[in-house]
Amino acid sequence: MERDPIKATIPLTFFEPREIPTYATDEPARDSFGRRIDYLRVSLTDRCNMRCVYCMPAVGMQFAPRPELLTNDELLLVIQAAAAAGFRKLRLTGGEPTLRQDIVELIAAMKAVPGIEHVAMTTNALRLRRLAGPLKEAGLDRVNVSIDSLDPVKFRQMTRGGNLDEVWAGIQAADEAGLHPIKLNAVIVRGMNDDEVVQLAALTTRHPWEFRFIEVMPLTGVAGLAEEGVISTAELIARIEAHFGALTPYGQDPADPARRYRIPGAPGKLGFISAVTDPFCATCNRMRLTADGRLHLCLLRDDEVDLRSAIRNGATVTEIEQIVRHAVQIKPWGHGLPEGVLPTVRGMSQLGG
Repeated sequence: MERDPIKATIPLTFFEPREIPTYATDEPARDSFGRRIDYLRVSLTDRCNMRCVYCMPAVGMQFAPRPELLTNDELLLVIQAAAAAGFRKLRLTGGEPTLRQDIVELIAAMKAVPGIEHVAMTTNALRLRRLAGPLKEAGLDRVNVSIDSLDPVKFRQMTRGGNLDEVWAGIQAADEAGLHPIKLNAVIVRGMNDDEVVQLAALTTRHPWEFRFIEVMPLTGVAGLAEEGVISTAELIARIEAHFGALTPYGQDPADPARRYRIPGAPGKLGFISAVTDPFCATCNRMRLTADGRLHLCLLRDDEVDLRSAIRNGATVTEIEQIVRHAVQIKPWGHGLPEGVLPTVRGMSQLGG
């Protein structure tokens, strides 16, 4: 039975499928602005064992039925195609990626794909105490851990049930397993945890970790929180410097969204990710793969390209590579927040940040 031609949906909810052009395969993929896109954030599931206030609404969250998610074989086909298109770095996200069945075996298979040089994971660390060692042995290079408060009660409130002791045990297990450099993430929300900014920054004076402060983003389900709760990087830095003295800029990677600094004499580093107030679109090198098989081209836009349909229609790795290259080519310059353009299709738990 002859299958249909390979098609893409751009974006998923607004345009009908159409055939894509053919792209040369002798160079790594670049977008129409000349940016080399070589970093794929891979959502393994939209499910999570926490319900953080800046990530999910308190009620009404609907998760994708399991048949709609990419299987391990389908996911690896995408990774092979992305590597062929020039992607070199993967970050596994969710929801919570450690909820994915066979996560250890899946990471080992990803790391074995020719061209994939680095595999990292962003996790809430609730399952990391048990998994850190096996994940390291499987080839995971490092982890980012979300930890928005050092107060157990406040942490439970912000995560709607999270256990701070388990998270801290997971961080320590990752440290002991050698998943370095460890980076800790906090989304700072005015009136919730902004009174802990100095305390969180002080972790870098005791540990060689990087602590990253992230602005609330106006994604589906939490846009109202973003309107009221955003604290700019300038304000965060002013608070930290008022306590520790002037921060020292530290080795900025142009492709890294974080502006990095060091507290004088500290073994660790600070990072500030300011997608809303100080966007880094000019140096963006990433795209996102949703758990249900769409390439999401910009975190704060709705543009997507459908890979799952092509895969389940029998597309080969070479054909999927062409769709990946097309997705890179049509990647937008950046978000449209200054013009009032807000994402409406997916929430943070479906995109992995």
